[in-house]
Amino acid sequence: MMHTLLANRRRVLAGLATLTATMPTMAQAQSTLDAATLGVVADTAENQGTALQSALEQAASAGQTLRLPAGTIHVLGLDIPGNLVVEGVPGKTELRTLPDGTGISVYDRGSLVLRDIGFASGAAALTIEASDDIALERCRFRNAQIGVAIADAGVTVSDCNFTELGDAAIHAMNSRGLFIAGNRIDYCGNAGIRIWRSESGPDGSIVSGNRIANIRWDGGGNGQNGNGINIFKADEVIVADNHIADCAFTAVRLNSTKNSQVSGNTCLRSGEVAIFSEFAFSGSIIANNIVDGAATGISITNLDSGGQLAVCVGNIVRNITPNSAVNPDTVPIGIAAEAETAITGNTVQNVPGIAITAGYGPFLRNVLIASNVVSESMIGIGVSVVDGAGPVHIGSNAVTASNHAVVGLAWSEIVEPDLIANADRYPNVTLGG
Repeated sequence: MMHTLLANRRRVLAGLATLTATMPTMAQAQSTLDAATLGVVADTAENQGTALQSALEQAASAGQTLRLPAGTIHVLGLDIPGNLVVEGVPGKTELRTLPDGTGISVYDRGSLVLRDIGFASGAAALTIEASDDIALERCRFRNAQIGVAIADAGVTVSDCNFTELGDAAIHAMNSRGLFIAGNRIDYCGNAGIRIWRSESGPDGSIVSGNRIANIRWDGGGNGQNGNGINIFKADEVIVADNHIADCAFTAVRLNSTKNSQVSGNTCLRSGEVAIFSEFAFSGSIIANNIVDGAATGISITNLDSGGQLAVCVGNIVRNITPNSAVNPDTVPIGIAAEAETAITGNTVQNVPGIAITAGYGPFLRNVLIASNVVSESMIGIGVSVVDGAGPVHIGSNAVTASNHAVVGLAWSEIVEPDLIANADRYPNVTLGG
C-alpha cells in the first residue's frame, strides 16, 4: 500500500513538473499574435497599412506582442499604438512607406517596444512625437532623409543600424531625455545624431558607445552640417565612449550648451574641428578623448558670444592637418580655449601650427595651461598678449617644438617669440613651475 501511494505521488509530481515546464511556452504562445494570420502580407507591392493597423490595435488592446512576417511590408501610413511590443524576424522584416504615403509614426504613446524591424523610405523612416517610454531595439533604418525623427519624446535607441540616409540618422528636437547607445551609423548626408532644442534648457540625453562614420556635408554651411554628434541648446547632455570617423566637419559639436560632457570618444579624420564647444556654452567637460587627424583638434571658444567655463583634461590630440577642405578659415591648432578654462594633462603631437593656444586678440580670460606634453609641433604654446587680453597662467608643461616653445600673439601674429623669458613685459601672463 505504501509503495502504491509513493508511486502515485511520484506520477503527480512528475506531471506537475511537466506542466510547469511547458507553462512559459504556452503563455508565450498565448501572448503573441502573428500578423500574417491577421491578413498582413509581405513581399507584395500592395498597401498593407489597413491590415497592419488593425493587427497593431488588436494586439495593443489585448496586451499581446505582435509578430511581423519576414519580407517587405508596404504601407501608406501607420499610427503605432502604445502598450505594445512589435517584433520582426531579425534581419528580414522591413516596413516601407509607399511614395504617396503619410509615413510611420508614434504620437502621444507610451510603453512601446519596436524590435528587429527595418524601416525605409520617406522624409523620416519613423517619427516619434509627444511620447514617452519608447524603445527601439535592433532595428534598421535606410533610404530615407532621416532615420528617426523625434520631437518632445523620451526614447531609447539601442543596437540599431542606420545607413544611406539623406540628412541624419537621428534628429531630436525638444526631447525628454534620450538614451542612444550601441548603434551603428554611416553614410549620412549631413549628420549622424542631432540633439537640438528650440530654446536652451535641460535635456539630459546620453549618447554612448555608438560607431559613427562617413558623415557628409551635403547641406553646406560653416558647421551646422557635417557633424557626427551635434548638440544645440540642449543642456546636461553626456557624449561618451563613441567611435567617430570621417566626418566632413566635426566629430562632436556642442553649440550653446550648458553642463555637457564629452569624454572617452575616439575621433578620427575630422574635416574641421574634431571636438568643438562653441558660442554661448558654459560648463563643458572635454576629457580623455583621442583626436587623430583634424584641421583643429579641440576648440573651446567664442568668448565674444558668452562662451566660457570648461575643463580640457587628459586628451590625446595628434596629426593635425595644415588646412581644412571644408572651412578655409580653420587654422592648424591642437587645443584652443578663451575663457575660464583649465587645459591640463593633455598630450599634443604633430601640429603644423600651434599645439596649444589661449585667447584670440582681447578674447582671453582666466585660462590655465599646465602639465601638458607637446611634441613634434611648430609652436608649443601661444598666448594672446594684446591690450585687453585677460589673465593666463602657464606652468609645468613639457614642450618640444621646431620653431618656438612659448610665444606671445597679437591675433595671429607672433609678437613675442620667447614668452617664457619675457613674460614680465606682459601683465596678463604669469608663469609657474
